[in-house]
Amino acid sequence: MMAVCMRYAKDRMEAEDMLQDGFMKVFDNLSKFKNEGSLEGWVRRIMVNTAINKIRANRLKFDPIDEGHNQFEVDDFSAIDKLSEQDIILLIAKLPQGYRYVFNMYAIEGYSHKEIADSLGIEEASSRSQYAKAKKHLQLQIIQLENNTSK
Repeated sequence: MMAVCMRYAKDRMEAEDMLQDGFMKVFDNLSKFKNEGSLEGWVRRIMVNTAINKIRANRLKFDPIDEGHNQFEVDDFSAIDKLSEQDIILLIAKLPQGYRYVFNMYAIEGYSHKEIADSLGIEEASSRSQYAKAKKHLQLQIIQLENNTSK
């Protein structure tokens, strides 16, 4: 669950706070777990919701919507194939805050843009825009990393 919290936190200390708060909620609500689905999935959902609540408390700011740039294509996947899982996690961690939260929720946790918008108090179009910008940002980071390693 620490890995889940690290994806949303700005640093390890904040992730540890999220983890502790999340486990407090797990233990406080353990009697509500009905053995419908996995315990791990239930705990993960609590951790993500705890992270989202922390984000809300810090009044997260998102970039304005740019409807003209919400579709990006990757032409060459060879750079991604060379990266380890840890490399990809580090690249995601370097994303600007709003991009990172939406990317994690959509691409990793499987939330819909509507669920993300409801959770973060933003418009659904903002969620889609932030996700598109996050993908573009990651693509640029991967290309730059590939260029630096091929020299």
